[in-house]
Amino acid sequence: MATTLVLAVAGCGNTSTSTTGPTSAQQGSGQAPAQTTDADWAPVTDALGRTGKLGDDGTVYRVSLPRTDLNVVSRGVPIKPGLSLGGYVAFARYDDDTLVMGDLVVTEDELPKVTDALQAHGIAQTAIHKHLLEQTPPVWWTHVMAMGDPAGLAQGIRAALDATTIAPAAAPPAQQPPVDLDTAAIDTALGRHGTADGGIYKFTIARQDTIEENGHVLPPTFGVTTGVNFQPLGGGRAAINGDIVMTGTEIQDVIDALRSGGIDVVEVHNHTLDEQPRLFYLHFWSVGDSVPLATTMREAISATHVTPGT
Repeated sequence: MATTLVLAVAGCGNTSTSTTGPTSAQQGSGQAPAQTTDADWAPVTDALGRTGKLGDDGTVYRVSLPRTDLNVVSRGVPIKPGLSLGGYVAFARYDDDTLVMGDLVVTEDELPKVTDALQAHGIAQTAIHKHLLEQTPPVWWTHVMAMGDPAGLAQGIRAALDATTIAPAAAPPAQQPPVDLDTAAIDTALGRHGTADGGIYKFTIARQDTIEENGHVLPPTFGVTTGVNFQPLGGGRAAINGDIVMTGTEIQDVIDALRSGGIDVVEVHNHTLDEQPRLFYLHFWSVGDSVPLATTMREAISATHVTPGT
């Protein structure tokens, strides 16, 4: 559903109705996001009341929204925010306007209020789904998307955040805490190199495709990547969670590979509404020895068109 957002058009004194993007007939133009500076995103920072980080290529301004305020347990495992609870919003400027996309982590009690706030401000919800099985308290993830004036978009996101108890993200520690896993063995098994982040060992893997939403090229930092997260549980064991980005023809091979290694499928869903190629995301969950889990994840990820590993 395309929602509308009435905002001032940059460089013009008149107001105009801006939607989540151009019509399908305009797809294929392939607008790339523009280069920006931190100063360009000051209106977003002010409106959100939160500071983000501009990516290394200078195009995507991403604001982390982790649920550090929640104590979530899934199947007896206390979930660290970095494993499953890391919401975000990302902004990029294009020739025709600014695009925001993101994923908000909200409790079941917060979800109706968040939905109302987003709808009132013309921010489209493109998915409402789960990342975890049998979690307490019940938590949902809602993907958001809109185009318009960046400050106006940020005000709409801020209204949704005000319906939650999501706090501004804390500054990262000067030194990352140790990860109690054999990360070198995990790297070898998965065929890639991960990074430590808040006690979680993470992999972020981009597809080889150029991904467009209504004629706008989406950089990987917009959340169109595969993510695999390992949370140490002691003795070489880990809980793993994340999502694999797939085209429709890849889904069954991915599921077969995951189930062959005993990894649970949580959900298959979309993040956006009109992207090309059409993409789906599979959320997974398992607890076990970290290296065999990484081996199975490599088989599943290899069934998709991702950038080559080592």
